Amino acid sequence: MPKKDLRNLCCSPKRSSDSTSQSTSQLSSPSRFSFSSSRPSFSDSVMDRTLEMAEPMIMKWDPNTTTFAKVTSLFYENRREAKDFIKCVYNLQKAMHFHSTENSKSDKLVRAQSLMQIAVKRLQKEFYQILSMNRAHLDPESISTVSSRTSIRSSSSDIDDENDDDRVIAGESVSEVEDFSTVVMADLRLIAECMISSGYGKECVKIYKVIRKSIIAEAIYRLGVEKLSSSQVHKMDWEVLDLKIKDWLNAVNVAVKTLFNGERILCDHVFVSDDSIRESCFTEISKDGAMILFSFPENVARNSKKSPEKVFRLLDMYTAIAEHWPEIEAIFSFDSESVVRSQALTSLIKLGESIRTALAEFEIALQKESSKTPVAGGGIHHLTIDVMNYIILLADFSNVLSDILAEAPPPAKVPLPESYFGISDSNESPAPAISLRFGWLILVLLCKLDGKAKYYKDVFLAYLFLANNLQYVVVKVCTSNLKYLLGENWITKHEEKVKQFASNYERLGWSHVIESLPREPSTSMAPNQVKEIFKRFNSSFAEAHRKYSICVVPDSKLRDDLKISIARKILPVYREFYNKYRGAIVKERHSAHVIRFAPEDVEHQLSDLFFELIIESESSSSFEFSPSHTHHGCDE
Repeated sequence: MPKKDLRNLCCSPKRSSDSTSQSTSQLSSPSRFSFSSSRPSFSDSVMDRTLEMAEPMIMKWDPNTTTFAKVTSLFYENRREAKDFIKCVYNLQKAMHFHSTENSKSDKLVRAQSLMQIAVKRLQKEFYQILSMNRAHLDPESISTVSSRTSIRSSSSDIDDENDDDRVIAGESVSEVEDFSTVVMADLRLIAECMISSGYGKECVKIYKVIRKSIIAEAIYRLGVEKLSSSQVHKMDWEVLDLKIKDWLNAVNVAVKTLFNGERILCDHVFVSDDSIRESCFTEISKDGAMILFSFPENVARNSKKSPEKVFRLLDMYTAIAEHWPEIEAIFSFDSESVVRSQALTSLIKLGESIRTALAEFEIALQKESSKTPVAGGGIHHLTIDVMNYIILLADFSNVLSDILAEAPPPAKVPLPESYFGISDSNESPAPAISLRFGWLILVLLCKLDGKAKYYKDVFLAYLFLANNLQYVVVKVCTSNLKYLLGENWITKHEEKVKQFASNYERLGWSHVIESLPREPSTSMAPNQVKEIFKRFNSSFAEAHRKYSICVVPDSKLRDDLKISIARKILPVYREFYNKYRGAIVKERHSAHVIRFAPEDVEHQLSDLFFELIIESESSSSFEFSPSHTHHGCDE
């Protein structure tokens, strides 16, 4: 320590003019320069002056001497005096260090050490009181807010800045919670740095760890996260485990962004002067809670009962960790916390493995599905609904699924149809793996539907079934994230297939009605020939309407397209023929048996088609998300 600074400890900051002149005359006396054997050394003078200044301040706040000091908080009562107290301790520590180099067994050193112990006890008391009495101002949310608005200055500048007192005394000019939180953090930092500098860091750290660790433990408990054994998870009903997963999903966001982040900020501020203490404190405070939090997903992935429909909870947990990974790495960046980072990463890996297993089981279950009862009216099969709902939900996780599936071993080569995505195999920019995976799952579904169409006795119903189900698939793709994964080429291609299926239904189901009408309705005909055409049309149209009234087309666009197309092929020809020959027929007896349908009747009956409500209880799918299914290909 420079002697100039030590001399300042021995000098009063102000002197009167009389004392100055008196000092000058004394210095001019020859006797002042005579060296006496009893003259104190410079270090003795420093120590005497330091003790003279420090003792009254330290003893005033000795909790063992006065009731006032025992029940009153120094930092709450008078923060300016608290800073002076800190200065006294610093000065005492410096003087003791300087004096010990000359006389390590001095009585003054013993006296100073006694004062230092009293001062440290006072600081311990203050540190404990500030931590315990200001939990509301030191909650992680408030600390995070403080950190975003301002930064705590170094305690050396706090000590020397007299203006700081103008805004920090409790009850004076503090107007916001964040302001007071800043003050509390600064006070803790002043005390911690003073105690560490004076060699009493262990006492300070012990208090800090005990109080803050209990806060983390309580917060984790209140967030609904509990430590569960592997056997507990394995035996747990899914409904109960699902609730615990929901609690964890809500907790992880709060824990990472607020709880652990705020605790790291506080620890960094309080112990900014010592990196090893910062690391030790934060690790001991946060490690247990963080391990409970980040080990839960691994426990679920390893021990919960597997089934494809539960994959979405696993995906939720995977997404939560993946999205918070940069924050986890930043908060738990100390070497001693590598176990926390490792645990979070292990949970990601195990969740990824379980998700890949669940998707494989889903595909196996889909390929194994073997229901053979046709859906009444050629409607939408329950398999189509179940599978598309599942795939749509999966598509919402396409970002994380890209990572999860990328870590899997390369799948066996599957015979995708050429240019299935509108991209040839030789293209330099093939479809992404995740798009191919979703495309493959839908293709497996379409293969199953194609096989189920064979169970219809009437071919026209088989085509209507295919049109209905493919239209359902296309609509679901267009109204979900699948649209971006499969692309416009896929959609366009399958819309054309829907039109082909609809056209085949129309051709097979209504061709005999269309063919019952003359190609040239305006051509002159014999009365018997006209009657025959009317009778043939009456019979074929009545039969078609009766037969096809059981058909259903749930999609309004496909339904309208079909009705319009059928009407355009029948109504104009029939209306022209009807208008030309009706007058001659109605004059004859029994004309009502010849002309049964006016054009308006045909139009109305066509418009009523495809609306029947069909009960499909007997045609429900046997598809189950069961891991026990075995793979056998996509053909029936």
